[in-house]
Amino acid sequence: MIELKNVTKVFHAGTANERRALDGVNLHLFPGDFVTVIGSNGAGKSTMLNAIAGVWPIDEGSIVLGGKEISHLPEHRRAPMLGRVFQDPMTGTAADMQILENLALAARRGKRRGLKWHYTPIEREDYRELLNMLGLGLEDRLTAKVGLLSGGQRQALTLLMATLVQPQLLLLDEHTAALDPKTAQKVLEITDRIVSENSLTTLMVTHNMNDAIRHGNRLIMMDSGRVIFDCSGEEKKKLTVEDLMEKFSSASGGSGGSLADDRALLS
Repeated sequence: MIELKNVTKVFHAGTANERRALDGVNLHLFPGDFVTVIGSNGAGKSTMLNAIAGVWPIDEGSIVLGGKEISHLPEHRRAPMLGRVFQDPMTGTAADMQILENLALAARRGKRRGLKWHYTPIEREDYRELLNMLGLGLEDRLTAKVGLLSGGQRQALTLLMATLVQPQLLLLDEHTAALDPKTAQKVLEITDRIVSENSLTTLMVTHNMNDAIRHGNRLIMMDSGRVIFDCSGEEKKKLTVEDLMEKFSSASGGSGGSLADDRALLS
């Protein structure tokens, strides 16, 4: 479904602040893969997602999505192919618009739109059923402004909006990091259900090592802009947090980084 070939991104090239954020990343995902991405701060996890989304151009390599070369496409041209949920629950929705209007907006992604939002009674009922699936009581608040929702409710709505028109690839960039543990687990349960029911190809960046192990069918570890560990199947099912830390220590080759940074330990 997606393939990264020797993808490289350097910030502030040629200056004293030069930083190689991605260092020849090679990665391919098969259709339906749910891949969790773990690594220390500055490992290149979010940079990789931003490179796929077209937030900034890559310096070398290529990105192929669904058989189409997208390396040089601007961000807005890639948007219809991708679903994305960010760390900040305030991102990804229009706070001053109703829940119903936000869903109508998401349903028309990639289509020509006017200044007014029109939705049919059938659409309204469809949205009510979808919201009911979340189990957050939002089905009875269709006309509520999204800005009035809690962080967890808003993040679950954003996830629903990102997948309403099924994307070729779903990008989850630490989408539960800003939530309390109980709410985060609820959003992850919803994530598992939506990904499974729609067989979505998914990349989920997380600092939580337990979540990286529990969710998805495959796990990759990054360090210094490179993929240093990739496992799936029975190997992934048997992983423990201690295993991950040991794998990082051996695979990173004493690069000086640490998987057990403060955020990971707190998680």
